[in-house]
Amino acid sequence: MSGRWRRSKRPMAQADAHAHIPPLLPLTTSRKGLSNAISCWYCDCKITSFNELIFQFGRRHARVLRTWFSIGIGFSLAALAVVVTVLFRELATAMHIFGNSNVIHGLPISYSSLFGLPPLISSCSFSPADAGCIIVSTLISVAFHEFGHAAAAASEGVKLEYVAVFIALLFPGALVAFNHDALQDSSCFSALRIYCAGIWHNTVLSAASGLILFFLPLILFPLYIHGQSPMVLEVPYTSPLSSYLSHGHVILSLDDMNIHSVDDWINLSTQISELTFQNETPSRLSENNRMADGRRGYCVPNFVLKKSNKVQFTHDQSACFGDLTSFTSIPCVSSTALIDGYTEDNSSNRKEGIYCLNVSDVIKLSKCTRWDKAVISDSTSFCMCSQDETCLGPVQMPGLVWVEITYLNPHSSDCSYSREYPLPSSNCSGTFIFVGDVVSMAHSIQLTMYRPRLDFCFAAYLPDVLERILLCLFHTSLALALLNSLPVYYLDGESILETIIFQLTSMSPWIKEKVLRSFLMGGTLISIFLLLRIFFHLFVS
Repeated sequence: MSGRWRRSKRPMAQADAHAHIPPLLPLTTSRKGLSNAISCWYCDCKITSFNELIFQFGRRHARVLRTWFSIGIGFSLAALAVVVTVLFRELATAMHIFGNSNVIHGLPISYSSLFGLPPLISSCSFSPADAGCIIVSTLISVAFHEFGHAAAAASEGVKLEYVAVFIALLFPGALVAFNHDALQDSSCFSALRIYCAGIWHNTVLSAASGLILFFLPLILFPLYIHGQSPMVLEVPYTSPLSSYLSHGHVILSLDDMNIHSVDDWINLSTQISELTFQNETPSRLSENNRMADGRRGYCVPNFVLKKSNKVQFTHDQSACFGDLTSFTSIPCVSSTALIDGYTEDNSSNRKEGIYCLNVSDVIKLSKCTRWDKAVISDSTSFCMCSQDETCLGPVQMPGLVWVEITYLNPHSSDCSYSREYPLPSSNCSGTFIFVGDVVSMAHSIQLTMYRPRLDFCFAAYLPDVLERILLCLFHTSLALALLNSLPVYYLDGESILETIIFQLTSMSPWIKEKVLRSFLMGGTLISIFLLLRIFFHLFVS
């Protein structure tokens, strides 16, 4: 929350509300450049150390700053008009006047973007590290906002009284107090430049954060490799991949489909899971849940099958002893191999077609189906096995997905891995099988698209921290600009609206006062209603 100590030409509103109410439990302290006041519901810290420095800066660059903040007037007035329109539109939508056609996750699109809260919450989670990023980005956004007001006032020759940071009830905020007499003598457009400066600065800061985030790979290019396979940044001990992957490993492929980015890792995992469950129909799984996963096949030599362990059947279900896994034949167009009289299409003899094999040995064999096609065939598939081999696939169990993950271990002592040119060798790469909830598995580890060219302290974590701060700064600064554009009491929208109504309209003073109060009261009530509705959908639904 951000506000300013506002001096108006109207006699009925000389200052912000908290200036009229004496503190119930007064406690004031002061020393050079710093003073504070504390009560049971409000406390602040007033800083005057930067007054002269900011004023000299503003006067020295007055012409440039006036041009800069004049641009901000046009943008802020447009933002105010759009926000007022959207505010009433959202009230109508909430009252079901226009229906709920534009809804995302239970929230209308426009006020989701208007208040900026859902994008901020979704992009910045609330782990300790992310909470730190939110706090840092909020401090930067508020400081940049208030510096805009202070610099604009200084460029107009209006001196600052102080800069204050406060907490009213449980809500933090900041304000700048201007010299009353100098502000009263300012022209209409000078006042607008001062009032619109905070919104303009937050918008510029949000845009700058977005641009830096977009060009971050280029900025970090001398120190980091970007755009190749993602690197594992963190694997929590609760992750199902904690026994396979660790910090520094590079994920190369998922079911023989190359992984080039973090989005590829998430999207392919979701796609594989969805396609697997779509094909888990009763007809496919009716035969004792022993239908082969037709998209994942290996060419297993027939002599290996003859020596394979026998299957232990319990209640007409197949189970392998120890670490062995159940495999069964995949019907193939080109396969004519028979093993001990077993025919693949003979369902009455299905038990004899199940084999217990070691997964680590099987995945080293050549594949007999098109793994790079993310489809599961309902009919026979083309196989690429020789006459003395049989195409076998893992037994597909309900609710479980079988995926093969290939990774690179650049820190292995036997690995001839180049940081600049990742050409994996047999000593570097590894492959393992995961069976379970693939979507949860994909989200259980933290990946990054940046790999450091040099080993130095926290090298792997620096890009991730920068990305988080920039992303939070983008959303936080944008949210602050949108919130201050609202026609709400004690925010910049009130001062902008007051200046427009009282200085740029020809109505009588009484009508001006009524119009301003109506806008502010209506805007405040509607904003509170919509904000409460957003929080209800986010935290209750």
